[in-house]
Amino acid sequence: MKSQEIRQQFLEFFKSKAHSIVPSAPMVIKDDPTLMFTNAGMNQFKEFFLGNSEPKNSRLTDTQKCLRVSGKHNDLEEVGHDTYHHTMFEMLGNWSFGDYFKKEAISWAWELLTEVYKIDPETLYVSVFEGSEDADQLGLDTEALELWKKIVPEERIIFGNKKDNFWEMGDQGPCGPCSEIHIDIRSEEEKAKTAGRDLVNMDHPQVVEIWNLVFMQYNRKANGSLEDLPARHIDTGMGFERLCMVLQHKKSNYDTDVFTPLLSKIEKITQSTYGPSEEKNIAMRVIADHVRAVSFSIADGQLPSNTGAGYVIRRILRRAIRYGFTFLNTKEAFIYKLVPVLSKQMGATFPEMTSQQTLIENVIREEEQSFLRTLDQGLVLLENLMQNSESKTISGEKAFELYDTFGFPIDLTGLILRENGYELDEKGFEAELKKQKDRSRAATQVSAGDWTEIKAVNEQAFIGYDELESSAYISRYRRVDSKKKGELYQLVLDQTPFYPEGGGQVGDKGMLMTADGETIKVLDTKKENNLIIHFTKKLPVNPEAEIKAIVNYRERANTAGNHTATHLLHQALRSILGTHVEQKGSMVNDSYLRFDFSHFSKLTSEEIQKVENFVNARIRESLKLEEQRNTSYESALEQGAIALFGEKYGDSVRAIKFGDSMELCGGTHVSKTSDIWYFKITGEAAVASGIRRIEAITGEAAMQYFQEQASTLSEIKNGLKNSNDPVKAIQNLQEENNELKKQVESLLRDKAKALKAELRTEVENINGVNFLSKKVDLDANGIKDLAYQLGEEFDDLYILFGTEQNGKALLSCYISKRLVEKSDLNAGQIVRELGKYIQGGGGGQAFFATAGGKKPEGIDEALQHAKDYLNK
Repeated sequence: MKSQEIRQQFLEFFKSKAHSIVPSAPMVIKDDPTLMFTNAGMNQFKEFFLGNSEPKNSRLTDTQKCLRVSGKHNDLEEVGHDTYHHTMFEMLGNWSFGDYFKKEAISWAWELLTEVYKIDPETLYVSVFEGSEDADQLGLDTEALELWKKIVPEERIIFGNKKDNFWEMGDQGPCGPCSEIHIDIRSEEEKAKTAGRDLVNMDHPQVVEIWNLVFMQYNRKANGSLEDLPARHIDTGMGFERLCMVLQHKKSNYDTDVFTPLLSKIEKITQSTYGPSEEKNIAMRVIADHVRAVSFSIADGQLPSNTGAGYVIRRILRRAIRYGFTFLNTKEAFIYKLVPVLSKQMGATFPEMTSQQTLIENVIREEEQSFLRTLDQGLVLLENLMQNSESKTISGEKAFELYDTFGFPIDLTGLILRENGYELDEKGFEAELKKQKDRSRAATQVSAGDWTEIKAVNEQAFIGYDELESSAYISRYRRVDSKKKGELYQLVLDQTPFYPEGGGQVGDKGMLMTADGETIKVLDTKKENNLIIHFTKKLPVNPEAEIKAIVNYRERANTAGNHTATHLLHQALRSILGTHVEQKGSMVNDSYLRFDFSHFSKLTSEEIQKVENFVNARIRESLKLEEQRNTSYESALEQGAIALFGEKYGDSVRAIKFGDSMELCGGTHVSKTSDIWYFKITGEAAVASGIRRIEAITGEAAMQYFQEQASTLSEIKNGLKNSNDPVKAIQNLQEENNELKKQVESLLRDKAKALKAELRTEVENINGVNFLSKKVDLDANGIKDLAYQLGEEFDDLYILFGTEQNGKALLSCYISKRLVEKSDLNAGQIVRELGKYIQGGGGGQAFFATAGGKKPEGIDEALQHAKDYLNK
């Protein structure tokens, strides 16, 4: 079967068992502070497992895009080196929320594998949790064991420990024992040598886990103890790529039609062959895997960057680039050329791959070109390290600086050092890396206690679209210790007017007030697993008493104005630039708005003005808010609403309409556009290839901006002679300045001529080389001109000039091209070595190079040593 058929047959099987097929959630997570990426199929259902909300159907099935490159589940370093781990992969799953449990999960899994997919039962092994003797004191999962004994011979049942057969969401939360299904696809000859059960969970490439059946029945509390969940759930995950390997009778995931089209394209582009060389095989596997992870992340709205999830994506892409650079000899960008192949393969199941294809190609191409420049720069820096090293071992500290500051991969550093007869102090590097990780971990470390339940609430009510004040009760709270913010409390109210951070809009601030006048500041509001959480520094004296929840009205009003302005801005950009424009991110607070969008060229001044005029025209029209709450997703789209890629929408959505602008949005908005007052763009720039960013202000911020501009203009007028026409006065000043510049340049030329005549007499011939070293009082450009003029008058000339400018030292070295060709003299090498006297460094070409430093008093010593190169 083709992979497309395999995927569809899985979904149809569980549909026949009364499961609803749901779409994959985005791979990049936006509303869960505990995760950056979806790393398991159950992530999008956490709120159901936690009991914070109930699904419309208690039985669901899907294929989920997953990424495992950080945290507890991290397969990155194995990817490419083996044939069955991946960064991005699909997780086929079926789910039961308080409905069926172990009996159905086990029997259906066996039915699908052996009767539908026709997998030979003699190749399968199953595992059962054996229990634990630690603090949990968990016993053998006898229920699962008895169920499996009715299906498979006991010799095919394996007892697994807590590491392999007890699944936990994280340090806290739902968890439970699990049964894994493993398959042995070795040859009969190999099976005769070693029993398959002895290779289960031993990292054998042909004895692998294909399906994990998790029986969620416990909740892990903050103190580490377990308690029974109110309802028991089923959470299964089957690796799609591994299933394809089995059903297509291959020995590697990369030999299936999931990867072969990508590998064929890599072979064609790099003129390499997959198979003969294991080094090249690993490189090709890394690239084929990583382009999938990066492409799906970009499609879901996460661009490569230097922080957070964006840094992870950049790291994955750079790993692919360096494997190509090192083992496939690719010195130019090429990975972006794989995107059309991936789009053709995956577009039917994941339409975002097709609709976002051009954007993905452009972003990857720009990242490749940028990192290849980094590699070139790093190679020069590494060469300097080797040349200036007093030993054959490069310190871990220096290597870490290359890695951390310049982004040069440590494995490439080690490879190049070994090729040149040097060693890397790997322990020193690891120590520096650990220091950095410890600093980062300490800065962000957060530990949360267990929730303390006060009032049972079926479902928390958000009333913030209509009210900014309300009475409420605390339904639960917990204490959080943050290294960055200190001790905090997280409060959940039975109903709240506070908007939680989401959709680019910041969370509300405000206060909670008790009946006796006690006030507690709400510092922030966020959403986690469908709970609206209020952050405070303290608890009310009586947490059970009724409180009044009051949103900061002024901040909310300004934020709402900026949020509505982003909708009008989106409409303006699509109207003026074209319908290819799509929102790629936003940030809205009470001070300003930031809006990222797809477009492939810088906006002209005229276009920016048109966008401003368009938005302000809609503001003057005083368009009223037309809101549809709890409408169906399909109905909203039929009416013309715009949905954003990378966002997770439920069956029921909220549509916001101002005139002809209509978008799906959960944020807060003004009641009419005239409340925005005015819209002013303050900046426009590139974020990545094909992504532009506009920053703008409205309302109070716009008014303050114009007041500041008026004040600045008044000061300019007061400082000009012709204050009635400041533009004319400034033009006159510019003309005077240009005239003075010409006079200064003329004086400098005369000075250089006089200096050249003087220096001609100081040139001395040493061993057939015309040599001059001198400290001069000229700027960098003047020195270069002088050196080249002298070079026209003397054959085989070697010059070193030194100068001091603004407290800094500069060395400039010139060597006649003919002298470079017939000798070992090299200007770049000379200034790099002499740069140590001025505590600096530099480089350049063999015939002209410069070095800057922070020790001007070392110039004389550098000039004295210039002659040493002739003695050699």
